[in-house]
Amino acid sequence: MSLPTASHVRQQFLDFFASKGHHIVPSAPIVVKDDPTLLFINSGMAPFKDYFLGNKPAPFRRIADTQKCLRVSGKHNDLEEVGYDTYHHTMFEMLGNWSFGDYFKKDAIAWAWELLTDVYKLEKDRLYVTYFEGDKADGTAADTETQDLWRQYTTDDRILPGNKKDNFWEMGDTGPCGPCTEIHIDLRSEEERAAKPGRELVNADHPQVVEIWNNVFMEFQRLADKSLIKLPEQSVDTGMGFERLMMAVSGVKSNYDTDVFQPLIKFIANEVGLEYHGTAPATVNDQPATENEKTDIAIRVIADHIRTISFAIADGQLPSNVKAGYVIRRILRRAVRYAFSSLGQKQPFLYKIVPVLADQMAGIFPELKQQQQFVQRVVEEEEIAFLKTLENGLRRLETLEEGFRQNGSRIDGKTAFELSDTFGFPLDLTALIAREKGLSVDEEGFKKELEQQKSRSRNAQETEQSDWTVVRESEEQPAFVGYDQEQAPARILRYRRTDRKGKTEYQVVLDQTPFYAESGGQIGDTGYLESPLSKVRVLDTKKENDLIVHTVLELPQDLDAEFTARYDHARRAQIQRNHTATHLLQAALREVVGSHVAQKGSLVNEKLLRFDFSHFTKVTDDQLRQVETLVNARVRQQIPLDERRNVPIHDAKALGATALFGEKYGEFVRVITFDREFSVELCGGTHVRTTGDIGFFKITSESAVGAGVRRIEAVTAEAAEAFVNQQLDLLAQVRESLGNPQHLIPGIEKQTEEITTLRKQIEQFAQQSINQQKDQLVGQVKALHGVSFLAAQVQATSADGLKTLAFNLRQAVPNLVAVLGAEIDGKPQLAVMLDDELAKGGKLNASTLVRELAKEIQGGGGGQPFFATAGGKNAAGLPAAIGKAEGLIDGLLA
Repeated sequence: MSLPTASHVRQQFLDFFASKGHHIVPSAPIVVKDDPTLLFINSGMAPFKDYFLGNKPAPFRRIADTQKCLRVSGKHNDLEEVGYDTYHHTMFEMLGNWSFGDYFKKDAIAWAWELLTDVYKLEKDRLYVTYFEGDKADGTAADTETQDLWRQYTTDDRILPGNKKDNFWEMGDTGPCGPCTEIHIDLRSEEERAAKPGRELVNADHPQVVEIWNNVFMEFQRLADKSLIKLPEQSVDTGMGFERLMMAVSGVKSNYDTDVFQPLIKFIANEVGLEYHGTAPATVNDQPATENEKTDIAIRVIADHIRTISFAIADGQLPSNVKAGYVIRRILRRAVRYAFSSLGQKQPFLYKIVPVLADQMAGIFPELKQQQQFVQRVVEEEEIAFLKTLENGLRRLETLEEGFRQNGSRIDGKTAFELSDTFGFPLDLTALIAREKGLSVDEEGFKKELEQQKSRSRNAQETEQSDWTVVRESEEQPAFVGYDQEQAPARILRYRRTDRKGKTEYQVVLDQTPFYAESGGQIGDTGYLESPLSKVRVLDTKKENDLIVHTVLELPQDLDAEFTARYDHARRAQIQRNHTATHLLQAALREVVGSHVAQKGSLVNEKLLRFDFSHFTKVTDDQLRQVETLVNARVRQQIPLDERRNVPIHDAKALGATALFGEKYGEFVRVITFDREFSVELCGGTHVRTTGDIGFFKITSESAVGAGVRRIEAVTAEAAEAFVNQQLDLLAQVRESLGNPQHLIPGIEKQTEEITTLRKQIEQFAQQSINQQKDQLVGQVKALHGVSFLAAQVQATSADGLKTLAFNLRQAVPNLVAVLGAEIDGKPQLAVMLDDELAKGGKLNASTLVRELAKEIQGGGGGQPFFATAGGKNAAGLPAAIGKAEGLIDGLLA
């Protein structure tokens, strides 16, 4: 039987709601830019939050879409279930239909039933529906209206009440919410259905009795004090998990057995030379019992995770060690770890799957296909880096292994946490490696260390935020007038208080503002709000969704007054120079380096501009000079700004405007042009009136940010002049330090040659000293319980010199146990050297010995069983450490 194709099933949904008068919109990027409460889009409604809150009007009363979503952190965290069960995913598509103050429960329920039973032909006797039973604490009554509406389509035994947890939908602690009705499907066999009715398994985490559609009736907003208020309009927010729908219409038992995942799974299985069997433990807590289960879980993890990784990178989020970037890196490393430990993949492998996914999604999400090579390169580089990290972690375990065996064959919790935190080893990987070595892991100790870290993180980030206090009601949306006006009359519409780390600030929304809110890489404006009684400094301006929020340290005395809102003109002027220079830089890079250059991030402030772009090799010095020359030529041409507002998006693209991957654009956009043949971009930022205002452009650095991404930093105007002057001053100091030679480069080369010669002479003297000491020390060796024992304080100029001396002694004296100490640059160093056979014998271990001796110098160390070193703080303790050695070894050998 051939499976229904994902593209066909998806299109049926969109066509159905188009026939019901819905406007079909594209998915928003999965990476969130202007919502401080989210790192990623985690539900179908997230891109429409402003419409539900009334911050801005919806462009259409009815909308339908398929939205890329990601749930791995916060309230909705499905990561640990992924791969173990058949229906949890990190990235998923949410099919949705939306009503903004238009239809409500009656039509939403009727259309849901019609689509599922008439279009998708799902069996009615396999469907169950739920309604909200009410909640006394919230003062909300049972949703009997929904219950009665469902009675038109199904029987009472299939209409089930649900509690607040299951049938009152809330995105977070605050925000839009309302009762919901879920539609569940029972995909079990006839025998299983006869043995136990499906109604008893609804919302019971059964892998074949699953929710496929949730219709949320948005009518409330949850406030910070946990109370509910009515939203301005009743709306409908529905979400149908596409992957689960595919399981239902395909008549299979697992999302992974559908056309969504099968092309990926078949490619992975073929690539690693293993078979996918379709097994699955029932829950994440069930450990795989067979090799087939182990293989299948790994393949499912990789098939799921490559979707998240690829689309996040395509939408502009590179893996990193902070915030959203850390989430993507963590998911990528989880996939690498499963490939490494369960599929035997010791070389980069995930990047090979990207073309399969790109081809599969090209019709609905073309951004991945358009950036396929870039995404592959980023994934491959991340794999290479993590595989090296895994090797380092394995070596760390090997170094510590002997100590664990002397401590009850147990890896302590602190070490397990260090392996996780520093080397990216999840606890289960550490436990797997431990079992292979006959060791166990202190999992309770690990959990304690992890909780301490989480507690530190929570305390560092905890922010308390009050609800908005409304000062003035307004039917009009807050307006931005800062493209044309430096100052504007303004009234405060609302404010709220925020407390973080003991610091109190206030956030203010104005009816109109000239302050630019941080967006598109350009930082927010600062300035003042002034009235006859108050003058309040605006510290920052940011966007919260599409709401412009001004941060102040204190509220003005006269909240009801009319204020003059004025931004810092001098600061804005320099920001504008840097922003326009960024546009010229991108155009110059595309001309000099290649048309593949695409923006991957930027920062524009009053001090500098920083531009991240896709390119796989270092930009050469010659190319940088060409870019600089080209930009400065455009500056001198004094090209006037051509600004066009409210341009239809299709017209803007026809103009050749550069759009950013991962940026959410509306139906109408703003186009910034500096010469139609040079720089045309979609941009909401502020710019100079003519390129001549930039004055002068100077690149200060070029570097790598990550795989396939380079970074250029530059300055303009006075900052560029200051940078050049600093470089000239530095050059003058170099000349002076060299005695002002007539020809600078030959003078430097001469100095370098002299330094190299002197270093060689020093190394020769050091080697002579080591040889002399070795000859002297050989004479001090004495017999101790059948070994050749030596403990001595020696002269060494470096740790390498001390190591060389120890190895030379081992070559000269058979069956040697040597303890050497030296003071190097004022700090004590110890080295313990054992003959190989003695180290293998088990009685002596260099790492254990050096750690004990290091206590005398207030230090610590480690190494291998035959050679180990330690450093410390107390050089005066060296004689005691040397003196302690004989008794310590005597006791171990006796």
